[in-house]
Amino acid sequence: MKSWGEISLWMEQLDEPRRVRPALDAPVQADVVIIGAGYTGLWAAYYFKRQAPHLRVVMLEAEVAGFGASGRNGGWLMGNLLGEDRMLAALAPQQRRQSFDLLHGIPDEVAQVVQREGIDCDLRKSGVLYCAARYPEQLHSLRQYLAHLRGLGLSEDDYRWLEPGELAGQVRMANAYGAVYSPHCATLNPARLVRGLARSVEALGVTIYEGSRVLDWQAGRVTTERGSVQADWVVPAVEGYAASLPHLGRHQLPVQSLMVATEPLPAAVWGEIGLAKGQAFSEFSRQVTYGQRTRDDRLVFGARGGYLFGGRLRTDFNLNDDERSVRHTLMGELFPALRKVRLTHAWGGNLGMARRFQPHMLRDSRNRIALAGGYGGEGVGASNLAGRTLADLILGRDSPLLQQPWVLADSAVASLRRWEPEPCRWLGYNAIIRSFASEDALLANPRTPAWRRRLAQALADRMESLMSWKVG
Repeated sequence: MKSWGEISLWMEQLDEPRRVRPALDAPVQADVVIIGAGYTGLWAAYYFKRQAPHLRVVMLEAEVAGFGASGRNGGWLMGNLLGEDRMLAALAPQQRRQSFDLLHGIPDEVAQVVQREGIDCDLRKSGVLYCAARYPEQLHSLRQYLAHLRGLGLSEDDYRWLEPGELAGQVRMANAYGAVYSPHCATLNPARLVRGLARSVEALGVTIYEGSRVLDWQAGRVTTERGSVQADWVVPAVEGYAASLPHLGRHQLPVQSLMVATEPLPAAVWGEIGLAKGQAFSEFSRQVTYGQRTRDDRLVFGARGGYLFGGRLRTDFNLNDDERSVRHTLMGELFPALRKVRLTHAWGGNLGMARRFQPHMLRDSRNRIALAGGYGGEGVGASNLAGRTLADLILGRDSPLLQQPWVLADSAVASLRRWEPEPCRWLGYNAIIRSFASEDALLANPRTPAWRRRLAQALADRMESLMSWKVG
């Protein structure tokens, strides 16, 4: 395995011994076996043991806890779920409000756990800024987005418009036109959270086997190279690595998110940028651009994404010069003071995208399987909700968590919608990406004629409506 520093900045910043837990080397029995020691699996294990301490819970991890997206992501703890507006639009207003409150409460739930368990993960709940900053069409799109949220019953307390003057009090982007602010987001060091959760579930009696890649899984049994687990319930919690497990890859595809980090920046530079409270920020384009200020005064910045033909996992995240340059250039457009700053880290990870472009939390009672995934890049918070939901599904608890449109109780894994075969997926993905990239380039150029701007927007609108998602 690579050194932890090669995985991400976050893993390099861990201040714990670099130990690897023993691998599974014999047959064992359990009540619940969880495949994957990332956020989903660890949160599920945590809530299993909190609610039913007698359960025997075993976790199998191919590498080390946090090796996947949980130790590599952008560090946003969002009180949201991908596609939530589409999923909740059909609900009655009161039920919709309750569902939004459930989602918005995710950062506070995580904050309570890290305080209870003594996990130091740099968690700061200072909200998120969705900014219109690179071209004027973003202002119209962002205003439309806010109106859409108001139509769903969300208030000023949830999403608030900031004029440029007020926005400058939080972040100063070049030529910003305005922003939408939401308090329902926190930032953190994701590796410290995932490693802290691993220690916490072990203290509760969960056994974690690392270096134990799963070769085969079926109802009641999971097999690794040197051992096996017989269990009443099997919980595949692999998210972006679903392609590595038979039967799951057809429902959930890996896409890649890439990011960079600057060297620690002096106070004078931060005086030009802002983000004094650790706010998350995003530039409101179709190809998601996002970032945060770390505790040691770096800017972590992510933009654009990727997809490999056949839904293959990317294993080499040593970003090439072009990949670094794209992100550095975008960062410099937003923050001119950073155009010549040194980048010290560049990394990425595989994340899971479901065919319906919305997360799922599922219990297959016949085959005794429960799973969650398809977070589409919003998994830091969604995985906590998924962990609580999976615990209630398996324990048979009657809770509001189970009365949500993303929960599929007593459904077979096969009920999840499948992705189309190749080359349809690859062609579709690249057609969307190219339409978004073309729109972005044309709109960012002030010399682009009005008719070309309108045409680029219309094409990108059409591509987005076909897929109903944004690429990040």
